[in-house]
Amino acid sequence: MSFKNFDVEALFRTHKYLVEHVESPVQRQLMDEIDWNHRLIGIKGSRGVGKTTFLLEYAKQRFGADDRSCLYINLNNFYFTTCSLYDFADEFCKVGGRTLLIDQVFKLPNWSEDLRECYDKIPDLNIVFSGSSVMRLKEENPLLRDCVKSYNLRGFSFREYLNLMADTHFRSYTLDDILKNHVEIASEIVAKVKPLAYFQNYLHHGFAPFFLEKRNFSENLLKTMNMMLEVDVLFIKQIELKYLPKIRKLLYLIASTAPSVPNVSQLSTEINISRATVMNYIKYLSDARLFNLLYAEGDEFPKKPAMVYMQNTNLMHAITPGNVDLQAQRETFFYNVLYKDHKLNKGNRDAQFLVDHSLQFVIADSDSRMKFKPDYYYAIDKIEVGSKKVVPLWLFGFLY
Repeated sequence: MSFKNFDVEALFRTHKYLVEHVESPVQRQLMDEIDWNHRLIGIKGSRGVGKTTFLLEYAKQRFGADDRSCLYINLNNFYFTTCSLYDFADEFCKVGGRTLLIDQVFKLPNWSEDLRECYDKIPDLNIVFSGSSVMRLKEENPLLRDCVKSYNLRGFSFREYLNLMADTHFRSYTLDDILKNHVEIASEIVAKVKPLAYFQNYLHHGFAPFFLEKRNFSENLLKTMNMMLEVDVLFIKQIELKYLPKIRKLLYLIASTAPSVPNVSQLSTEINISRATVMNYIKYLSDARLFNLLYAEGDEFPKKPAMVYMQNTNLMHAITPGNVDLQAQRETFFYNVLYKDHKLNKGNRDAQFLVDHSLQFVIADSDSRMKFKPDYYYAIDKIEVGSKKVVPLWLFGFLY
């Protein structure tokens, strides 16, 4: 085996050990959504959502630990500072390799060129690679636009969390399913388990898989958020390290008031950067899956968003522990679960969200005194089963 004086057997031993010991307590829905026959597949996601576990679980389910036609490699390995990805992939294919699973692909300076070369010159090899959510595989990468299938791995949905914690096996539903049949769906679920008994814990720590580890959840999440800034934002976007304190401060200032309309002039003054740079940093933090940006219908970046939300409720509890506004938490949860497959814009004067250009949604507490309008939908917290256009907020956590 001519891998240029490198003990490739060490990689196979590592692969075998990792596959044998991977623990994935929840079958991620994305596993069934991917077209695994495609020759170049990108799995994007924010740091900490389980991309490495996902790749290893795929190897375990599809190939097993001893099938040498599949190999997992992590480009943190210093060997790949001297060996090109193409040369390695070509040698791997010559000795029977058919599926190469590549973690941390952005560690290569010319990763997109390397992947394209592998795709063009090694037609018998399937490549699945993981990457940061900041990587714009199609929008900003013409080399890969016509050959890569890109997918996003998200944190646990409430359904996945509930199935894990309550040992249930509920399936997901489309938004159309929920809006038309939510009374029947919720009644069936509530007959088997009390979802509200698990919902607040999910909002606090159930989105990121860290809660499965025997470490302090909030400290682990804060560490990961800082890694997202240092690697996913600064490294990938090629921003000088001296600007990291300004980006961290911007994150905290917005997180402390989110959801809110960003006062770009005030932020510019407080952080001592230009208004244009403030907007660029907000966009980078959104790409890194730290923020969700909500625009009025018809608007988009570089215009100022109508509202900035934290990307998920776990981040809120990590950054401002003990001081999370419950209404902000409800809206953040709703935005996070809907935006995967739906277009969200700012709603009209009485609604927080306009979904898919036609559906007005009000997000509220069950104690809210409001006049229900027949052409609105209401996502209401603290109720098990709804009626008509009043839907339990927790049920939207069954969208994936």
